[in-house]
Amino acid sequence: MDDPYVFGQIAAANSLSDVYAMGGRPITALSVVGFPIRVIPDDVMRQILRGGIDKMAEAGVAVIGGHSINDQEIKAGFAVTGLVHPGKIISNAGAQPGDLLLLTKPIGTGIIAFAAQIGRAPARGVAAAARWMTALNKAASDLMIEFGAHACTDVTGFGLIGHLAAMAAASNVDVEITWDDIPLLPGVLECLAEDIVPGATERNRESTGHHVVAEDGVERAMLDACFDAQTSGGLLIAVPASRAAALQARLRDNGAAEAAIIG
Repeated sequence: MDDPYVFGQIAAANSLSDVYAMGGRPITALSVVGFPIRVIPDDVMRQILRGGIDKMAEAGVAVIGGHSINDQEIKAGFAVTGLVHPGKIISNAGAQPGDLLLLTKPIGTGIIAFAAQIGRAPARGVAAAARWMTALNKAASDLMIEFGAHACTDVTGFGLIGHLAAMAAASNVDVEITWDDIPLLPGVLECLAEDIVPGATERNRESTGHHVVAEDGVERAMLDACFDAQTSGGLLIAVPASRAAALQARLRDNGAAEAAIIG
């Protein structure tokens, strides 16, 4: 993201997601920043921190300090502390046969970001990616608790398939997803058709591709979208089938407009 304020917001939202994915409530955060001092104007760092602190405030999280270092590249994140009752932790290991899988945000942030770096991203895709990456997973976390989710993970660097494979292995179940039901950011398929594929997508394919059995007609580009590394991605929730449609409706009413049952 070229906008440092938005960059900071994304860093904060991303840092909170692990706590939300486990059904926890984040309470405090420490900022962690790497910044090329005297190479880039100091105001850029101030804007990054302002964006992150504002997003933490939206989440009700107190930023109680932080650390910064001189670095050749800009890096920003937060170390987050949260609370959850030991008996109410939602892990990725509880998915059960017959559960349905809900994904709360569209995928494709890695592809769109890489396309933007090389000047080939559609504007609508960049805008949508920024909007979704800055969106908190707080409401989705609250709702999955209310609806009795069996398992959850946030979808981040290992891509949809990587995190889904980890959930399946931890839960000792097989999973099936339907390509047509997976929400994508606008412009993702256009980028893939032009062979715009980030290196992280290839690495995820290499590390988790052996878990996938694709039916006839599933093209490489479809799988590339599912291997795409996400930043501040949505929650992937396993929920009893009898509650899935109601949960989807509530998610859509509470900010997750593209929440979808994908498998």
